[in-house]
Amino acid sequence: MQGKIVKLISNDYTVKTSEKEYVCKARGKFRNMGLSPLVGDEVIFDEDNKYILEVLPRKNELTRPAIANVDMAVIITSLKKPDFSSNLLDKFLVICEYNRVKPVIIFTKYDLLNEDEINLINPVIDYYKKIGYEVYINDDIEAVKKIFSGKVCVFTGQSGAGNATLLNRINPNLNLKTGEISLALNRGKHTTRHTELIALCGGLVADTPGFSALEFTGMDKGDIRDNFIEFNIYRDECQFRDCFHIHEKKCKVKEKVLDGTILKSRYDNYINFLKWGDY
Repeated sequence: MQGKIVKLISNDYTVKTSEKEYVCKARGKFRNMGLSPLVGDEVIFDEDNKYILEVLPRKNELTRPAIANVDMAVIITSLKKPDFSSNLLDKFLVICEYNRVKPVIIFTKYDLLNEDEINLINPVIDYYKKIGYEVYINDDIEAVKKIFSGKVCVFTGQSGAGNATLLNRINPNLNLKTGEISLALNRGKHTTRHTELIALCGGLVADTPGFSALEFTGMDKGDIRDNFIEFNIYRDECQFRDCFHIHEKKCKVKEKVLDGTILKSRYDNYINFLKWGDY
């Protein structure tokens, strides 16, 4: 029988089918293969003996949280208290693109901005929309609720960005406290190995939201370059086929930064990311 792993506590895997849930163990062969079933995996299992027999191919895999087959990452981005960090947002976006996870940006605390701050941030918000990202302001809660349907999601974002507040507005039954990120209503603080997918607005959301380790794991400089999606529009117009848009002559990307087509903060963050990496 086939199902999806929706919960992992210690070595007990809860596998959900269209009809019911089964608590299963993983066969020892997975350990010998160096493969651990993850929450989000589609699996073949023995419904009588309650053993997972096969993990079907994954489209992606995250390490923190440990979850597979993620459709969407909801990036909660504060505009004030804490102040907007384009560096952090762009880092999330690059990691999402690399892992083939669709990013959705939700800007929070827009209502705390004064007129001058609004005039500064609106062109930035519009830019992310223009290059193809799905963007919401947290005031539009009904629109936000619709994005989860049929998706496996993770939440991520800077500390203090308003994750709990937003989740409570989406589903008041969660009753999360500020600073609390667990969606499980009766989960103890010291659970050793617990990952769970919780139903939310017709979709499933990882119980431990977000990437807790923001590193470009497994990525090289070319991966970082290629996942600044708007750069790819112009790369064929650069003089050099493998242009990194730094010191090369006749670089179309640098031209587009200078004429304002590419947001300068995006380019500056790209240069910083190349410097940070241990390649």
